[in-house]
Amino acid sequence: MAQGPSEGSKRKRAPAGAEPIKRRKSASEESDDPNARILLIEQGILESRKNYNDIRLLLDTASKYANGEAEPMLAAVALCRIFVRLLALGTFAAARKKLSEKDQVVLDWLKEQRSRYKSMLLQMLDEEAVATTALTLSMGLLKAEGEFLLDKEVYFFPSTFLEDIVKSILLADNEELRRAYIETYAEQYDDIRFFTFQAVKSVIESRTSEDGLSGLFDQVFALMSALDGVPESAEDLDDFYIPKPSRESHPLRSVTQHKKRGRAAWLELMGLIRTKDERKRLLNITSTIIAPWFTKPELLADFLTSSYDTGGSMSLLALSGVYYLIKERNLDYPSFYPKLYSLLDRDILHSKHRSRFFRLLDTFLASTHLPAVLVASFVKRLARLALHAPPGAIVFVVPWIYNLFKRHPTCTFMLHRVVREPELQQQIKDKGFFDPFLADETDPMATRAIESCLWEIVHLQSHYHPNVATIAKIISEQFTKQSYNMEDFLDHSYASLLEAELGKDVKKAPVVEFQIPKRIFLPQTDPAAAPDSLLVRLWNFAP
Repeated sequence: MAQGPSEGSKRKRAPAGAEPIKRRKSASEESDDPNARILLIEQGILESRKNYNDIRLLLDTASKYANGEAEPMLAAVALCRIFVRLLALGTFAAARKKLSEKDQVVLDWLKEQRSRYKSMLLQMLDEEAVATTALTLSMGLLKAEGEFLLDKEVYFFPSTFLEDIVKSILLADNEELRRAYIETYAEQYDDIRFFTFQAVKSVIESRTSEDGLSGLFDQVFALMSALDGVPESAEDLDDFYIPKPSRESHPLRSVTQHKKRGRAAWLELMGLIRTKDERKRLLNITSTIIAPWFTKPELLADFLTSSYDTGGSMSLLALSGVYYLIKERNLDYPSFYPKLYSLLDRDILHSKHRSRFFRLLDTFLASTHLPAVLVASFVKRLARLALHAPPGAIVFVVPWIYNLFKRHPTCTFMLHRVVREPELQQQIKDKGFFDPFLADETDPMATRAIESCLWEIVHLQSHYHPNVATIAKIISEQFTKQSYNMEDFLDHSYASLLEAELGKDVKKAPVVEFQIPKRIFLPQTDPAAAPDSLLVRLWNFAP
């Protein structure tokens, strides 16, 4: 610091007629208004290098951001404007040039203050009251660094800074902050999404070796599942937060590289799975959100196959993803239908997931090019299971079988099979009917279901529930209806069927005649008028 004048020195007089020179007040003394004072400090820093020391003053003020107080946030915003302006002026890019020792010291000091400011912004992302503001400031500074830190001929993206931002967002567990990042940046800009996937992979890799995995899956899943805008061609890559690189061979301008980053991040997340619920959440979006990122379906097939091995509803979800790969990506998976057939067990029609299962099953068997032998196995197995199923399940099994017969007319031989061979006719007379269907066979192509008949549906026509009995009779009538809309039947339960039955208008009250005896276990007082019951005549229940 420069020393003040000594006591013996003389102060120079002002020229005659001139205004007396006043000492310039510092920016902090100019106004009591925090907003005005911070604006004056910002103006002074941008006007002269001599005021760079005030950057530290603003940093000290901004570091007191707790509870979202106004003055610290004003200082944080002012600092963002200052560093963006310095970046735009090329101050930080001067490192490529030969500088004097003094200028190099100033530049190193400015870099240190900028790093301190970025660290403070990352800490603010963890404070709910100021998180969204800190995100806006962070992304504004990131944009300026990408545009001005290097020459325009050389593309630069501050991927390290974005990785720190993404990491802070994931660890903050702030839904509003995460949604703001997704909707404002990651969904809107191809380069932000590209480096977000890269950052997610890096964050997971760095946390795997630590004890900080708790809750990380939920945060990463919520972030990545929202990024479903898969580019299909180079023309789709036209929205960039930082001006896109001029080189056409740059990874950011390659659809393959974008999918590679997305695929790597999803595979990394799959390695975080610890519970069945986490696996189910991934399987639920496999065919719609995850699979489009995979140019090599066999990488995803491994995950789906291992998921199927867990059994139960997990197998159903896994088969849905496998079917997508078979249909859309030409994956060779010959065991798909045998595995699907194995899911038809005695619990499936009692499961709470049965409606979802039948929606998928209807999709899996929709093709008219499937072998009739295979389709017949599914029809026969479900008809057999319907014998012990609740009414709410039977009412959609029968229309579903009807629709399959319309798609596969060859299977209609199962409806009314007339035995014409004399030997077989005699065998039925002597030993009774023998169903050739092999219920324990796991291969749907070898069950001999096509040689059987649907006696189970005929049996259901005598069901105790009137709705079931009525709907089962459609199989015995002429197939005049093109098809049934399965959505009209899928969500029924026993309660809904009972409610529908009780809600019907009774056109004519049934004639019921009954008499309640006064005594059941003891002799009647007047046996001539009311004879004793059979129980009284056979046993004596008198004390």
